[in-house]
Amino acid sequence: MPKIRVLIVDDAVIVRSRVSKILSSDPELEVVGVAANGRIALAKISQVNPDVIILDIEMPEMDGLQTLSAIRKIYPRLPVIMYSTFTHSGAIATLEALSLGASDYATKPSNLGSVEAATQHIRDDLIPKIKVFGTFFTPSVITHPVIFPVRNDIQQVEVVAIGVSTGGPNALAVLLKEFPADFSVPILIVQHMPPMFTKLLAKQLASKCQIPVDEAVSGQILKPGHAWIAPGDFHLIVQRDKTGVRLATHQASPENSCRPSVDVLLRSVAKVYGGGAIAVILTGMGQDGLHGCQCIREAGGQVLAQDKATSVVWGMPSFVINAGLANKILPLNQIADEIMHRIRFNQVPPSDL
Repeated sequence: MPKIRVLIVDDAVIVRSRVSKILSSDPELEVVGVAANGRIALAKISQVNPDVIILDIEMPEMDGLQTLSAIRKIYPRLPVIMYSTFTHSGAIATLEALSLGASDYATKPSNLGSVEAATQHIRDDLIPKIKVFGTFFTPSVITHPVIFPVRNDIQQVEVVAIGVSTGGPNALAVLLKEFPADFSVPILIVQHMPPMFTKLLAKQLASKCQIPVDEAVSGQILKPGHAWIAPGDFHLIVQRDKTGVRLATHQASPENSCRPSVDVLLRSVAKVYGGGAIAVILTGMGQDGLHGCQCIREAGGQVLAQDKATSVVWGMPSFVINAGLANKILPLNQIADEIMHRIRFNQVPPSDL
């Protein structure tokens, strides 16, 4: 297999040097160039022909957002991973970069106590993303999918639970903005992101949608037509008491290397709502959500999955589909209508039978 060719764009000499050294130590990667700003990077792309670009945000002359915009005009499909600081301003800029077409992001290591810890952070956070975008990603195919009995009647839909990772901010914007202000059920979302990012993402989505979107807070009662995003570094679950169904967050161990985890949310949704749940699995790396979707289907609920053509990374949906758990596979722009149809008519569409 040829090595994945990487171009590193960062104004800090020490960052270029350290990241180059760490990436080059991986036998599957090759650093083919470095650049101190966007202008230099744009000139080098045609020279070194990278498979993936690692792009800093704060740079002189031409910053990361300007560079990304220029790259997308010339190379619309070239993977670009933003490499930003874990700060408020860095988070805002990263979300803007994702909306401009960045493939993904990774946070620069800070306050990790040692060079070894910083190195491990890069190996754990940045390198797997480079490998996903630098190669043709083919998930494992489950050869013996779960078979569920055909149901001609289903329980009234009471909740929609969404799991998403890589490519999520834009996918959520496309999906949520289609729901009307009088949308009749609550929406719960797990997006794999650090703490600061989820609060900003909720605010960003709320500005684009007809329904309110908030970062989830323990104790809140679920209301129709309201969306909540799991806070970064916290699992999100639902619990029923005498007054209704409430949100709860906790910091139990990560699942699938994720906290928040889609599986954790879906298990609780299946327990509380049973067949009244629709689970939606959107674009993302890994297989978080696979076991949760099985819980949803076993409880009589429904599962929708995003198709490969419209996914940034067809990981999470593909595992659910290959396991036979998806009632329907849809392009992103058709999922909102499908959800509303299933809520409105409370019946299994013919395509599920």
